[in-house]
Amino acid sequence: MSVKNEFTKHAEDYNNNNIIQQIIAKALVRETNSKPKTILELGCGSGQVYKNINWDIDKYYAVDFSESMCKLHPKNEKIEINCFDFDSEEFFEFLKNKYFDLIFSSSAMQWSKDLSKLVENLKLSCDGINAVLFTSNTFKTIQKITNKKSPILTKEKIKEAFLNSFDCEFEVYNYNLEFEDKKVMFDYIKNSGVSGGNSLSFKNAKKLYKEYKLNYLEFEVIFVKTISKS
Repeated sequence: MSVKNEFTKHAEDYNNNNIIQQIIAKALVRETNSKPKTILELGCGSGQVYKNINWDIDKYYAVDFSESMCKLHPKNEKIEINCFDFDSEEFFEFLKNKYFDLIFSSSAMQWSKDLSKLVENLKLSCDGINAVLFTSNTFKTIQKITNKKSPILTKEKIKEAFLNSFDCEFEVYNYNLEFEDKKVMFDYIKNSGVSGGNSLSFKNAKKLYKEYKLNYLEFEVIFVKTISKS
């Protein structure tokens, strides 16, 4: 299953299964020093970032590739919602002749097929980017047990992609999310969208259920704040 289909399939359950995403979206907005008036958000989902903005804005452009997610996002006269894949030429055309005080992205840009190209295109349309991305160390023990590589970029690759276009500040954080039992834990993996559609075979799922001894899931995220353009 593709990343897009994964998010579309679980859109209605997303708000109940995205605890970590909600935490980092709140932190992303809280750590913003300025109060930008014109904002673009990549991977807007059901509105976690927008719901944390507590200042007046002029225009909010919300972009997500899942129509189901876009339907869940808050709507008003200042919000323009566009169902774009942010790697697509359609999105790059949308960027032309637009300029944003700030671009936000929370737990979305790690799914880019070419993060360097995406950041390079965004550089032409903004004063700066504040983003948080999951890294390949998310679910690291699961990867070790199943011997299955993460579909997400390493923090080194993420840093490289941003540094090609901006001077940046980076902060890496690790979170553990505890569960009462394994069934609830593995249901969370399936419904949260963090796996990106990288589903396990029956054999690997059985092995994981037997050998995974932790009562929590591991997440690693990197906060990116651009300082200036290279």
